[in-house]
Amino acid sequence: MELYLTVAIIIIGIILFVRDYFSIDTTSIIIMALFIISGVLSPEEGFSGFNHPATITLGCMFVVSAAVFKSGIIDGLSARLIKIARINYFSALVSLCLTSAVLSAFINDSAVVAILIPVALLVCREAEISPARLLIPISFSALFGGTCTLIGTSTNILVSSYAEKLGSEPFGMFEFSMAALCLLTIGLAYIFLLGPILLPKRGLPENTGLIKQTEKYMAEIELHHDHVDVDLPVSESRLVKDYKIQILRIKRKHYRVYEINGETVLRENDRIRILVDPVNLARLKSKKGISVRGDKESIQEMEANQDASEVSEEKKIFEVMIPYGSELAGNSIRDINFRSTYYASVLAIRHRKETITEDVSRVVLREGDMMLLFASEKAISVLASEKMIVTLSEYQGRNVNYKKAIPALLIVIGVVAAAAFNITSILISAMVGSLLIVTLTILKPQEAYEAIEWKVIFMIAGVLSMGKALEKTGGSDIVSQYVFETLGDMDPRWTLSMIFLFTFLSTNVLSSKAAAALMTPIVISLAGAMQVSEKPFLIGVMFACSLTFMTPVSYPVNTMVYAPGNYRFRDFLKFGTPLNFIIWIAASFIIPMFFPFEL
Repeated sequence: MELYLTVAIIIIGIILFVRDYFSIDTTSIIIMALFIISGVLSPEEGFSGFNHPATITLGCMFVVSAAVFKSGIIDGLSARLIKIARINYFSALVSLCLTSAVLSAFINDSAVVAILIPVALLVCREAEISPARLLIPISFSALFGGTCTLIGTSTNILVSSYAEKLGSEPFGMFEFSMAALCLLTIGLAYIFLLGPILLPKRGLPENTGLIKQTEKYMAEIELHHDHVDVDLPVSESRLVKDYKIQILRIKRKHYRVYEINGETVLRENDRIRILVDPVNLARLKSKKGISVRGDKESIQEMEANQDASEVSEEKKIFEVMIPYGSELAGNSIRDINFRSTYYASVLAIRHRKETITEDVSRVVLREGDMMLLFASEKAISVLASEKMIVTLSEYQGRNVNYKKAIPALLIVIGVVAAAAFNITSILISAMVGSLLIVTLTILKPQEAYEAIEWKVIFMIAGVLSMGKALEKTGGSDIVSQYVFETLGDMDPRWTLSMIFLFTFLSTNVLSSKAAAALMTPIVISLAGAMQVSEKPFLIGVMFACSLTFMTPVSYPVNTMVYAPGNYRFRDFLKFGTPLNFIIWIAASFIIPMFFPFEL
């Protein structure tokens, strides 16, 4: 009975993952709760994912990575990278891809891509290169780089730690690096040779770019004594209700009002900067009690007409992206009271290829969405420091803080070296490294807590329950026995190839962590039935879960580049599908070369 319940809950989980009713971490926790409520797992077994070595190791590595970024080391590297990438398209492609691959081997790939996106967009603007020709290569290179070390991706840590708890030997820091480097070489060759041919050449056209599309809606109006809105709060304003305007700023006598909410009262002679669509702007021009002072074709013209004192305090337009793990994802602007909480106005949102400029407060934000914010630099800095946004409109690097940079770099080297030379496990070295980061005040305790991507932690803790349930009820043995009876008479390479194919196809519709948690106990049982080493199969699961290129939702970094690159779904299918099948065939031969099946 427990086995049937397990299968039913896993099917429910797969449907929730595919249909995207909830965020991935919420779905993972729902699955865990269902296993506990149904009695398949005890509460101790269900919640064991939170004290699993993979979860703890990953949390510690988030802290170590954050220390490197906060020190400014990566910003210093990015400034030099920009100089190289400006030369021409191919130099930009090679330099950005190599940087993405190398950094992702040691630092969280989402963080690497988040910092390289604004760098790439700056290069694109200055060198007149389409963002679509650079951002997918950066994302794919990060995925390849992440497979090169044990700490490169959370999937590697998850599979290794899970396998160790099931009785297998843990993987070393660089144990599978040679196999991964072979696949990395193949992947980069594909990107460098076919990228210029297969990647779309479209950019962000003048009439559809996010900033350009909203510029023409900017205007400034002045209220006269006979307008119906005088002495009314914004929440009751006819301008807002009838003309769907967004109020950006109010200039009143000798001061300006920026923090505007529903209780802000409009006064006679207020000069109000607004965002409005052209149809309603035309209607406003003919209305009594109001005059349109500055309906301009561009924001730049309006800024030029301001006096110097106003410019110094003026808010600016920022183009930003919602990164993976942002607390904004899954909420609407209205639900989180964005304007009052973060002192910034949302002017427009782009989700995939749709640009939304009306009723933006009702739009539920998603990871990878781009937003146009009207805010001060201070407000943007706060949002960026809390990992809620990544600024795309301009790249501003920080100065390297050598007092923090040198210790942070030494700690990272120590963490990697201790695990690589088997001085201690990656769990212990990562834990010691994160404690040193805090005790040496490279990060404050609060900053360390904020550095941890709790969404990923909860997701991993939740999906581990699926593997635990399969293991406990014997489901993994049944599945592995079926695979053995079907493929057992074939060469083990064929079995490995089929496992790799099934896993990477599953990852395109499931979370990579969920696929890894499901497949790990199955392939260990399968290796036991075949009386061969389980390591080739575990490596296959690791690589297949990370090297997924066919859709923009197959991996977080693919989602992150979708909107900034102005991609369409078919762009990933066109460029990613051939690469995925090339890597599948190559991995089927390369993995056994470094990890023989013989016990």
